[in-house]
Amino acid sequence: MLGGMEYILRADVLTQSPDFPRATAVLVSGDRVRAVDQLEVLQGIAPQAKLLDFQDRILTPGLTDAHIHLVAYGFRLSQVNLEGSTSVQEVQKRVQDHALTQPEGWIVGGGYTITELGLKAYPTRQLLDEAMPDRPVLLYSRDLHSAWANSLALQLSGLQDITPNPEGGELVRVDGALTGYLLESAMGLVRKHIPEPTWEETLDAARLAVKTMRNFGYTAVHTMAYEPASHLRALLHLEQNGELPLRVWACIPHTDLDAAIGLGLYGGQGDRVKLGGVKFFLDGALGSQTAWMLPPGYQNPQATPMILDQPEVIREKAEQALQYGFVPTVHAIGDQANRVLLDIYQDLKPLADQQGLRLRLEHAQHLNQEDIARFGTLQVTASMQPVHLPGDARLVRELMPHMQDTTYAVKSLQDAGTLLAFGSDAPVASPDPHLSFQAATKRLGQDGQTFSVQECLSPEETLWAHTRGPALAVGWQDYGIIVPGARADFTLWDTLGGRSEALTFPWPET
Repeated sequence: MLGGMEYILRADVLTQSPDFPRATAVLVSGDRVRAVDQLEVLQGIAPQAKLLDFQDRILTPGLTDAHIHLVAYGFRLSQVNLEGSTSVQEVQKRVQDHALTQPEGWIVGGGYTITELGLKAYPTRQLLDEAMPDRPVLLYSRDLHSAWANSLALQLSGLQDITPNPEGGELVRVDGALTGYLLESAMGLVRKHIPEPTWEETLDAARLAVKTMRNFGYTAVHTMAYEPASHLRALLHLEQNGELPLRVWACIPHTDLDAAIGLGLYGGQGDRVKLGGVKFFLDGALGSQTAWMLPPGYQNPQATPMILDQPEVIREKAEQALQYGFVPTVHAIGDQANRVLLDIYQDLKPLADQQGLRLRLEHAQHLNQEDIARFGTLQVTASMQPVHLPGDARLVRELMPHMQDTTYAVKSLQDAGTLLAFGSDAPVASPDPHLSFQAATKRLGQDGQTFSVQECLSPEETLWAHTRGPALAVGWQDYGIIVPGARADFTLWDTLGGRSEALTFPWPET
């Protein structure tokens, strides 16, 4: 256990402080940084401190994943993994192989994209029936904005050809018949019939998720609200029992805001788990072709852009959230969605400034050139996920080639004065920081082609967006930086963007 005394950490220290950007050692007392300087200076300050010598490695502030569905990621780790599937036949084989390890009940998984499967249209239930006719199957697309069900799953859910579309979703049909493909809120019509996990299963998923994130080198996460309330409860349980080696900034759904206020909750409450954001969804996603785009939009005529939470609802509830100290945390992927949200934020900025909160936009994936400068002007955090770029590059080229120069426009946003906060959106993509650094600094699609290389960041800029950027986004002034008084949460690297591990004080290493 690292704790109970003072330590000097010797390494190549990247502090993220403009006043003292590099050092050779850090002095830690308890859970705080006491001093940062050259090794000899710190040994003079604290001659009894124990030396931990990492002289051949890089020490940085602890990594933060600024957008993750934490416990859902833990569950996904034990489900069918369809990442990298390149054909329907491969999906069928993975479903069958998984069924051998789980001999009964629903088969759930995800990670595919329609384009990577080589399909031009949405896949059908009959294709899943060929592989698994006698057990219900529900497979989520990589972006979690659509899902693919087999016939038995539709039957057990009571869905028929005449079932109406839910608000904010679509049961995809061909010639009036259900195909088994579900867009946006239509997924819930099937999902609600899957047996709820037990409390112990939820705790196990939470433990697996936080352990995996620690193993990747993370010390903090921002977890979004696209999860059941039991997931937040599980994280609070781990905190209470000393099993939470991460700091968690958590969002609640905007539909629960009134209930939270009624219970006396407000933004910023909590210790290792802090309630901080109120989550909204303005539009869909690229892979499911439901993102809200300005003309000319998609080249695929089957694309179905969707508005999920109506702009007037977002405006009203975001204002209420700010009044109670919560940060509006709004999903916006299409360029039309981003423009509409920036218009709303322009009206809300005076209240946000008054409350000392920074408005935040999740994804900012496809932007109109005219809107990029507005992020800096309005001081809106762009919470982005470059790790999605390798898989999305082909989709953009095929579905909306006119958007290539302003998709994942991280360098342009940074140059416009935007605060960048990078995450993975796991389980949508792997939270492995090596993949995020590769995507942000190389911008290579899975096909090996470069994608708008003028938007490449340096490794140091990428580090900022995974450390200091997320901290400032949520008002953690003592985080994501190595200066006296800061939290002693660090990440150790062999090379920046390479292999990493978490090092935090005074908690035991796990």
